[in-house]
Amino acid sequence: MSNPTETLEFQAEARQLLQLMVHSIYSNKDIFLRELISNASDALDKLRLESLVNKELEVDTSDLHITIEADREQRTLTVRDNGIGMSRDEVVALIGTIAKSGTGELLRKLKESKDAGASQELIGQFGVGFYSTFMVADRVVLVTRRAGQTEGVRWESAGEGTYEISAVADAPQGTSVTLHLKPADTEDNLFDYADEWKIREIVKQYSDFIAWPIRMSVERPGENDETTTEVQTLNSMKALWARSRDEVAQDEYNEFYKHVARDWADPLETIHMKAEGTFEYEALLFIPSHAPADLFMREGRRGVQLYVKRVFIMDDCDALMPDYLRFVKGVVDAHDLSLNISREILQQDRQIRIVRRRLVKKVLTTIKEMQAKEPQRYRTLWTEFGRAIKEGLLDDVDNRETLLDLISAASTHDPEEPTTLRGYVERMKDGQSDIYYVTGESRSMIENSPHMEAFRAKGYEVLLLTDPVDEVWVEQVGQYDGKPLQSIAKGQVDLDGGDDAEQEPEREQQRKDFADLLSLLGEQLAGEVKEVRLSSRLTTSPACIVGDDQDLTPTLEKLYRAMGQELPQIKRILELNPGHPLVTGLREAHSAGADPAALAETAELIYGMALLAEGGELKDPARFTRLLADRLARTL
Repeated sequence: MSNPTETLEFQAEARQLLQLMVHSIYSNKDIFLRELISNASDALDKLRLESLVNKELEVDTSDLHITIEADREQRTLTVRDNGIGMSRDEVVALIGTIAKSGTGELLRKLKESKDAGASQELIGQFGVGFYSTFMVADRVVLVTRRAGQTEGVRWESAGEGTYEISAVADAPQGTSVTLHLKPADTEDNLFDYADEWKIREIVKQYSDFIAWPIRMSVERPGENDETTTEVQTLNSMKALWARSRDEVAQDEYNEFYKHVARDWADPLETIHMKAEGTFEYEALLFIPSHAPADLFMREGRRGVQLYVKRVFIMDDCDALMPDYLRFVKGVVDAHDLSLNISREILQQDRQIRIVRRRLVKKVLTTIKEMQAKEPQRYRTLWTEFGRAIKEGLLDDVDNRETLLDLISAASTHDPEEPTTLRGYVERMKDGQSDIYYVTGESRSMIENSPHMEAFRAKGYEVLLLTDPVDEVWVEQVGQYDGKPLQSIAKGQVDLDGGDDAEQEPEREQQRKDFADLLSLLGEQLAGEVKEVRLSSRLTTSPACIVGDDQDLTPTLEKLYRAMGQELPQIKRILELNPGHPLVTGLREAHSAGADPAALAETAELIYGMALLAEGGELKDPARFTRLLADRLARTL
């Protein structure tokens, strides 16, 4: 019985990416072999793990390995493994489709990028290394059979719009990828990848640390002009984390990182540590130089790889690293755990919790040292991962003080350079007891906010916090170094300090002069605000809106509503500037018995202006525009 061949189309984004690959978007084509070997290594890891978990799976794991076969006459190169293999559905899902969010943005950046290294980094963010085979091959054939299944799958494509897929009755377990190589072209950095020396060079450079043997049959001259064939292992299989740091070159660390992180750029920092005693383990961790595309996606990769006595146990082991350090990649090799261990058991394991605490402490200490000694590299780290690190202020109480010291934030002290909280405290004015901050969607919006006026006029530094997580951690943490974190958009603000007694008679007189107007506006705007009062924070704007100390900020309120959470209406406070001509004119008009309807419209306009000034949204923009147009028309 013949097995029909189906011709299917690649997903649209996959077709575009394949075209970029075929037309050589970057010069280093050697990495295609690294990607194939990494995929094969993962397949072997998964089979070993599956054999431990699923006792009904009858597979032979005694000789797991990777084989490279080169045929110079046929111009083919095959990478074969006897790992977990793939089913038909998995082949279609993993190769026919790029199952990643943001692929369109990736393609746009790739087309714009003129730098080869930048292109590699962009591709690495999306984990589409298999497609790199089309840089060196006119046609790619994949044959695979998943462990435990009887029928295999054959996949073939020329890297254009379609691929062919069919069932194979006698496929061996595992996966083989055969490349029908393009002719060598040294001007285009396209080497003869069927040459033994080139294969050895690539394996040594990129895959020497792979835990499984990478084998290749080689021909050697023998006696009487006879040629003999022998199978050689190309890689050393030495676990980098088990070797002392002075035995490993940074280039080796970099290549190992690229393997475990599926990245194409070198790491920003390497952390190599070893613990001995009652519980022994080795760890080789890396801080990437750029954030992965899935850093803030729920389905994004989390955690590091877990090994037990050099045996791969689990990828993305989130029990070893808190969520706010999810960007840290690497390997932890524990000596005293069971090989048959689940995620649920790990969450409860006392030894794993101890290891986790030590790893976190080491990572944070490394970042703090970078902050002190290498500020430019630290700035890169904070730009890429600062938003994630700040999540730890909500979850990791034990390390909160360390995390607060690491925070880098924009402030009014310098238009370009961010500041630390320690730097802010050292610059505080004499008599200043609070650390002032304001949250918002962007720096430009915050700097133009009416809330900033008095602070700018009197020279007080204000932290400008624009990450969504900032709305939460400042409320939960509350203080730094014994000094309260005070939002300038909440509560009463008094920047006069020791002049309080001198200012009080003038303020008391203002309160008497404006009492009737404040009462009227409070009645007119009762559906929108909880109170109307005079402001001490305004110098040039007529009004602003502030919250009580315990109120949600408008940004946080938007976030909750965007997540589908129903909230009661949060009424805030309208503050008026008693020195602004619009406010004094309104008071005089009210005292002179002006038309109540006109006063009510003016009150509505003042509230709307204050709402817009802080980036808020009007309930009825059409009515506001109509009222404003009518008032402007009367002035002409």
